[in-house]
Amino acid sequence: MTPDPHAALMTEGDRLARQLTQTLHVTTHDPARLTLLGRSLALNLVNAFQQTLEHVTRHAGHPVHAQLTCDTHGHATLHLTRAGQSLGHLPAADLLRDLLWPRGYLHPAVHAHLQDGLSGSEHHATRALVAALRHPSVMTGMEAKIRAVLPRP
Repeated sequence: MTPDPHAALMTEGDRLARQLTQTLHVTTHDPARLTLLGRSLALNLVNAFQQTLEHVTRHAGHPVHAQLTCDTHGHATLHLTRAGQSLGHLPAADLLRDLLWPRGYLHPAVHAHLQDGLSGSEHHATRALVAALRHPSVMTGMEAKIRAVLPRP
């Protein structure tokens, strides 16, 4: 049976939630919200990267297609192709690590947004998640990943 890439991405979100448990201040009431936060981060960051990569490379004249698949171990990965030729795979775990922990630690502002997302209403949590996703450190990481795929002039 072929692994489901979306289920594998949710598994990455669960792993991310466990990692955030070690970073954020979590109470006994937070595990469900933290799981939702981890899964939302994984799904939204990978999808945003996929769409942005395709959009930017198409406009740059070097279109890259990114398809969510699973590697041989069943982990979520983006398979990158240009004009039908494989450019390789970008594991979702690596992408999430590089965007959220670019220098080996969670940016303090991203940390604050995610911590804030553990409290308040669902609407409040959504706003905190969006703020974390839009933080300049995440956007800079995304830009660097996209530049790495573009051909050198």
